[in-house]
Amino acid sequence: MIRGARWAAVALAIGLLGGCGAGRPVKYFRLTVSPEAAQAGRTGKAEVFPVTLLVGSLTASHLYRGDRIVYGNGHQQMGTYEYQRWADPPTDMVEELLLRSLRSSGRYRAVYYRRSNAQGDYEIHGRLQDFQELTGSRLSARVTLELEMRDLKTGATVWTHDYTKDEPVDGKDVLAVVAALDRNAQAGASEMVASLEQYFASRKDR
Repeated sequence: MIRGARWAAVALAIGLLGGCGAGRPVKYFRLTVSPEAAQAGRTGKAEVFPVTLLVGSLTASHLYRGDRIVYGNGHQQMGTYEYQRWADPPTDMVEELLLRSLRSSGRYRAVYYRRSNAQGDYEIHGRLQDFQELTGSRLSARVTLELEMRDLKTGATVWTHDYTKDEPVDGKDVLAVVAALDRNAQAGASEMVASLEQYFASRKDR
């Protein structure tokens, strides 16, 4: 059961459903964009790679394509919370986080969604394997993301990156779990941005 609003600055409850006396209200949460990511594209010092990136859709279990917050024991058993939910499916939120992190880096000519009409040089897509609370003696938040990038001219996969981490949860309520998933997802996005920069930097000397 959610206690208080300690994490309101990180995990934003953006809506309540249900009329007065109609039962327990549903609370919605979403991921945030880190101040570091927002500042990254404002320095004006980093070299811009002359490429346009397209961020494609992430595949995932149906659990991560809905709005329920998922918990599990890390093995076979999984479940979802009824009254605490995501504002958007985790796949959509992580796609947005990746796109905004790449744009904010300031290292690319342009970054768009694949579903737009924009033309690009490379497409990034992948699978969101885990996005859940892990129960046990100590709560943690697991994010597992498998990404790859395809050269749109040749069709070849030229870059891959796997991220997985169990982030400790600083509390015992769902707000703390959401905050841990938020930190974990942002760390994964930052790691992806750094890996891509290394890839394109290595191609300059070829």
